[in-house]
Amino acid sequence: MNIRKLRLHDTDNSQSSEDRDEYEKDYARLIQSPAFRRLQGKSQVFGAGSGDYYRTRLTHSLEVSQIAREVARRLGKTYSFLAANEHPGLKIVPEVVECASLAHDLGHPPFGHKGEEVLNDILRERHGLPYEGNAQNFRILMFLEKRAGSDRGLDLSAAVLLAVNKYPYSLEEPGRMKGVYPMEWQGIDYLRDIWDMPKGCSTLEAQLMDLCDDIAYSTHDIEDGIRAGKIQLTENFFEDDRLVNGVVQEIINDPASMEAVHWEQADLKVMVKRILDSYYREWKSIYEQYGRETSRTRREMKARWVNKFASHVGIIDDPTNGWKRVTFVKEGAEDFELLRTMEILKKLAWVTLIKDFRVQRLQKRSENMLQRIWDSLEHYDTGRLILPPDWVARYERQKSEWPWERLVADYIAGMTDSYAEKLYTELFASRSGSIYERD
Repeated sequence: MNIRKLRLHDTDNSQSSEDRDEYEKDYARLIQSPAFRRLQGKSQVFGAGSGDYYRTRLTHSLEVSQIAREVARRLGKTYSFLAANEHPGLKIVPEVVECASLAHDLGHPPFGHKGEEVLNDILRERHGLPYEGNAQNFRILMFLEKRAGSDRGLDLSAAVLLAVNKYPYSLEEPGRMKGVYPMEWQGIDYLRDIWDMPKGCSTLEAQLMDLCDDIAYSTHDIEDGIRAGKIQLTENFFEDDRLVNGVVQEIINDPASMEAVHWEQADLKVMVKRILDSYYREWKSIYEQYGRETSRTRREMKARWVNKFASHVGIIDDPTNGWKRVTFVKEGAEDFELLRTMEILKKLAWVTLIKDFRVQRLQKRSENMLQRIWDSLEHYDTGRLILPPDWVARYERQKSEWPWERLVADYIAGMTDSYAEKLYTELFASRSGSIYERD
């Protein structure tokens, strides 16, 4: 038995006997799922529908998968141990990384990070339960989505499920903020046991997917910000102390970033100023090179930075746990300079886009909508009357496994931005469309 291609339910692959590789079946199940299609209506940074240029969760996921697939191919040619089959978690198969990248954002609710924050606050304060986007991925993949012949998820291969699992922990563990909900953790933990995965370590494929997600975020979101005029390519903009201090503060406020890239070894403010200045100088050079054409310069900057990051991805031994780590590598060691550079660009996108007061107004609006929708659905006796009948029937069949409030979170989390606004209008506006519109 190939334990990388093992499925939790269809263990003998009797439900998928056509002449396709198992990872090809995973790919088909993902891209044909409603959850994947709904990503086109979910915000990345700018609200879905803000314009035909800006990225959504769908285009972001496609871009991450393209970067990850190509890096995986290069690593396979560079590191001979990846072909040695010494451990199922020490392999990098491009098709597996591609599938994981396509699935990595399925659990994000409408309205981006604000939606996740609102659902988590409500669930924790009122019901003592968490909501977390990575955990919701597995709720979707292992339970909510359906494939032909199955009533429990897409039943993806073990390799793909564990490649999505960048936080290999149960959220039941005290103090754990990211991980997997307890019900789905049973299946993930079972697969990790079969693979003999070290505790707290993720597969190389999961690590690569996660790093490529950061590469895309730190380059593509900045491109969107430039296009929207939120990031101005002028010397005054990049030398503004308010911008520099904002980026510095976001790094300081991010414990994971502070720990991962050892900021204590660098002068944080000096490095932020240096990277921002370098970014602007490179923009200015390309801008002159391409005849002062802004759109071409923007695309060229994105391509160069993606290549700069992607070409330095490598694998090193991790002395902290005896496993291996996918990271930026220079001369056989972890390249903290490049990791810090990526973090600075990520925080630049956050400070200039998410922290913009206009975006904050939109986020406050979305927070109000989600809270009122939740209030309308929270109690079973009234909520069941306004939920689609198939959702209520699903709850009645399986209510011994999870509470009503988890179903409400599932329903809201699955909405696109526009569907959440539509439902809000139906519930609270003085007029709405025809009741015969299909949900």
